[in-house]
Amino acid sequence: MIRGTVGTVGIEYEPKLGRIPIRGLAPQQPEALWPAKAYRGEVVPFQATVFREGHDLIGVRLIVTDPEGRKLTYRMRPIAPGLDRWQADVQLPIAGEWSWRVRAFTDDWATWLHNAELKIPAGVDVDLMIGMGVALLERAGSRKIVRDAYDALSDPKLSPVRKLALALDPALSTAIAAKPLASLVTESAPIPLRVERERAGVGSWYEFFPRSEGAKLAKDGTWTSGTFRTAAKRLQAVADMGFDVLYLPPIHPIGVSGRKGANNTLVTKAGDPGSPWAIGGADGGHDAIHPDLGTVKDFVYFVGAARRLGLEVALDFALQASPDHPWVAEHPEWFTTLPDGSIAYAENPPKKYQDIYPINFDNDPDGIRAEVLRLLRYWIGLGVTIFRVDNPHTKPLQFWELVLHEINAEFPYVIFLAEAFTRPAMMQSLAQVGFQQSYTYFTWRNTKVELEEFFTEISHETSAWFRPNLFVNTPDILTEFLQFGGRPAYKIRAALAATAGPSWGVYAGYELFEDVARPGSEENIDNEKYQYKQRDWAAAEKAGDSLAPYLMRLNLIRAAHPALRQLRNLDVHWSDDESIVVYSKYLAGAFVDGGKPDAVIVVANVDPHSVRETIVHLDPTRFGLAPDERFTVVDLITGAQFDWGMSNFVRLDAFTEPVHILHVQTAKGS
Repeated sequence: MIRGTVGTVGIEYEPKLGRIPIRGLAPQQPEALWPAKAYRGEVVPFQATVFREGHDLIGVRLIVTDPEGRKLTYRMRPIAPGLDRWQADVQLPIAGEWSWRVRAFTDDWATWLHNAELKIPAGVDVDLMIGMGVALLERAGSRKIVRDAYDALSDPKLSPVRKLALALDPALSTAIAAKPLASLVTESAPIPLRVERERAGVGSWYEFFPRSEGAKLAKDGTWTSGTFRTAAKRLQAVADMGFDVLYLPPIHPIGVSGRKGANNTLVTKAGDPGSPWAIGGADGGHDAIHPDLGTVKDFVYFVGAARRLGLEVALDFALQASPDHPWVAEHPEWFTTLPDGSIAYAENPPKKYQDIYPINFDNDPDGIRAEVLRLLRYWIGLGVTIFRVDNPHTKPLQFWELVLHEINAEFPYVIFLAEAFTRPAMMQSLAQVGFQQSYTYFTWRNTKVELEEFFTEISHETSAWFRPNLFVNTPDILTEFLQFGGRPAYKIRAALAATAGPSWGVYAGYELFEDVARPGSEENIDNEKYQYKQRDWAAAEKAGDSLAPYLMRLNLIRAAHPALRQLRNLDVHWSDDESIVVYSKYLAGAFVDGGKPDAVIVVANVDPHSVRETIVHLDPTRFGLAPDERFTVVDLITGAQFDWGMSNFVRLDAFTEPVHILHVQTAKGS
C-alpha cells in the first residue's frame, strides 16, 4: 500500500490511482450502486481508459470471473488512437453473477522493440540497445523461439541490423505477447456484472386480451366472454408468426363501481365488461381469476399449452384497485383519503380513471410490500415467469428496488418489464434498480434524426442497464404515424422494431392495420380495454389483408441472424436523403456457432407516403470488411441480390417494400 503525507502535519493520504492509471471502466451503472446487466449469449464490449506518463508502451488485459469462479483473460485493444481507450469484446455464455477487472502494465518488450527500431538503424546506442534486448529475452523464459532469439542477439558475428530483423519476427512477438514482459503491473478493483437468462434481453412479444379470443356476440347484442380455453386456440397462430412471449392484460375480477363503458365513457350499458386494469370485485382481487375467463385450472392449462408451443406467458401486474377490491375494506390505509372522506381515484391529467384507486405506498410500506411479494410468489407458482408491470413510475423507486431484489434472489429466472412512459430519470432508474426490460419512446421516434439518436442511445449510451422492448403499438398508443401512414407505416415500424432491438412487440390487431383512433386521442376507437373485440383473422389472411406473413418473416429473420439478437452492436451509417435511415448490426465469427460472421444492414424509408431514391454511404469496417471492399448483399424480404461497396444507390417504394433488410453474404475476392 502506497501512502503519503500532506504538508508538514503528517496526514496520511491513500492515492485513488494505481501506478498506471486505469479509468473510465465500462460497463458500469452510474454511481455503481447496482451491477451492470447483460444477458446470456450477449457480446459485451468492456472498456477502460489506460495510459501512463512518458513514452513507454503499455499492455492492457481484461480478466473476467464467471459465476463458478473461473478466470478468463482477454487482450484489450486500443479503439481510439490518441485517446487511450481500450476495449475487449466478450460473449458471456452462462447466467449468474460475474465480475471483471482490468490489468495494466508497462510492456517492456514492446517498449524495447519500439526504441530499437528507431535507434539501431540510426546508429544510436546500438550496443546498449542490443544488451537490453538480450536481458529481456533472458527474462522471457525457455521457449525455443525465445532461446533462439536470445542466442542470435548474443552472437557477436551477427550485425546489429540482422539482430533487429530477428527481433522483429512476428512469431517472436506473438510468443512473448502470450506471456508479456510486464513491469509496474496495476489492477483495477473488481466490478460486478449480472448476467441474466437470454429472454431477459431477447424476445418477440405478442399481446392479446383472452376475453376477446372466442368472444361471441348474440343477436340481442349481448356478449359471451372468451375464456382461457377458447384463447388457447389462438396460441398456435401466435407461435406460427414466430413470437415467443405472449403478454396478457390483467386477468382478475373487474370492479363495478365507476366502471367505464365503450371508448372510456362514464356511461355503461348492460354487459359492458369494464377495464381489466380496474382490478378487484366481489370475486376477489389480485390473486383471483375473473370467473368469465375460467378457473385456476384453466389458467394453468393455458400456460402449459403456450409453453408447449414455445411461448412464455407474461402476466400484467398492476398495483392498483377498483373501489370494489377487497383491499379497500380490509386495508383502507393503503389508499389516500381526501378531506371529504372519499378515496382519491387515479388521474393522469387530462385523463381520469374513476374506476381505479391508486395505492399510497407511504402509509404502510412494509404491509404493502409483503402483500406484493405474496402475490408474485403465487403467480410464479402457477407458472408465470414474466411480469409486465403497469405504470411502475407511479410507485416509489425504493419499493421496486426491494421487491425486485427479493424476488430475483429467490427466482432468478423471473423477468420484469417496466411499462413506464415517463421522464428519462425515472425510466432509467427503474431499469437500474432491477427491471430487466423497459418500454421506450420508440413509438414517438419517427423521423430519420429521431431514430438515429434513439438507436444510438439504446445500443451504446444506456446499454449497461437499460434493455429496450420496442413495442410498435399498445391499446393506449396508436400514433399519428400509424393512423395516417397506412400499410407502409405498419411495415416500416415493424421492420425497425424487429431489427434495431433484440426485444420487440405488437398488440393484437396490428396485423389488420387497425388505424382508426378515438377522436382527440392516440387510442384505438372502440378500444379493447373497455369492450370485447371480434377479429376475423382467417378472412383477413385469405383476402391478403393481413400483415401476419410479414411479421412471421421478420421473426424468421431474427431467428436466423444472431446479430439481430444483440443490443450493443448497432452502428448508424449515412444516406443523402432526409427520410432514409441506415444502420448495421454485426457479430464477429468468434461469437457465432459455426464461426461464420453475421452482418445485417437495414435501409428504411421512414416516409410512408413516398418513393425515395438516394445514395447510401457505408463504413464496411463496422461489419468486418475493409473500407474499399466489394461485397454481396441479399434482401431477406424479397430475395433480391446486390453488389455493394461504400456507396450504393437505393430505391425504396413505401407502397411496395419500404425497407431493405440486407444480409452481407460474401466479400468480393475473399
